[in-house]
Amino acid sequence: MKNYLNFENEIKVLENELEKLQDPYNQDGISQVNTDKIVKIQTEIEEKLKKIYSNLNPWETTLVARHEDRPKAKFFIDNLIDNFIQLSGDRFYGEDKSLIAGFGKFSNRSVLVLGQEKGEDLDSRIERNFGMMKPEGYRKSIRLSQLANKFKIPILTFIDTPGAYPGIGSEERGISEAIAKSIEYSMQIGVPNISIIIGEGGSGGAIALASSNKVIMLENAIYSVISPEGCATILWRDPKKTLEASEAMKLTSQDLLDLNIIDEIIKEPVGGAHRDKDQMLKNIRVSIKNNLESFDGMTAEDIITQRKNKFLKIGRTDGFVSQKSNNIKLTADNNFFDNLKNKLLQKKSLYILLSLIILIGLLSLLK
Repeated sequence: MKNYLNFENEIKVLENELEKLQDPYNQDGISQVNTDKIVKIQTEIEEKLKKIYSNLNPWETTLVARHEDRPKAKFFIDNLIDNFIQLSGDRFYGEDKSLIAGFGKFSNRSVLVLGQEKGEDLDSRIERNFGMMKPEGYRKSIRLSQLANKFKIPILTFIDTPGAYPGIGSEERGISEAIAKSIEYSMQIGVPNISIIIGEGGSGGAIALASSNKVIMLENAIYSVISPEGCATILWRDPKKTLEASEAMKLTSQDLLDLNIIDEIIKEPVGGAHRDKDQMLKNIRVSIKNNLESFDGMTAEDIITQRKNKFLKIGRTDGFVSQKSNNIKLTADNNFFDNLKNKLLQKKSLYILLSLIILIGLLSLLK
């Protein structure tokens, strides 16, 4: 059974009608298949999907990103990665099933794959904790990233989470520290890491795995520091103002590309990734292949520098930094007087001693 969003009611009616026409053994008994009408309805459905999905507002995009039938990380891993060997545990506490992690082959190239998995039905969603990772999940990703770095294996990450799990046990085991360590290590590794946001990219739970050389989004995915409902509750004291919140947050792929926060948008089939999963697979395969090849020939130092500069440039292209540079620093360059001041402060005790000697000399002359 297909699931429809509230703005897809017209599509639902047409597809139900199409289903009846395609079934000659319907409730009215055996009937003749009207091929002309079928073609007409199929054309109408396609036109309406194009019209609807080319004019989605940010809140509607959020609903598409959360769609029940949208392909999840496990689907992409099963269909894109050959000889996948799943690895478990963080070697400190236990296993986190909301993160699928392991080594495999992509286009005959060894890769480490990390995938936040929400689950397909109620039972699997409960088992996967709805894609909300716990501290042991982030520590598992660090452990395996260290292995990948040791053997010079690129890292692919599929991101789909509303955020890190905020439960008591998660807090007791240090969720904030685990996320911070994950970000820190992601910035230090000398192998390419490519993150693809396939659905929701929520809060620190997503950023912990998206501190990568390349951050890529599917066309109808979202990436934000908080959910639209949470933002609306905080700013407007009204969780129903989700449209206003999602517009203000700039969480869509096009907004984030315009802000240089992400590097690429992968086009989705008309009507969303869930309507043509095979086409979605093809689009993602091409993107991963091209991005991995772009790092061929780069040294570990080059890869780290590229990643560092990518994040330091965010928000600074036309503001704090006056011109583009391959070596962006966290601080602005000091002028002559600033340098002189710094040198005086560094040798403060020496200059004080010299000043006292000069002062004593002047006093003796005056006597």
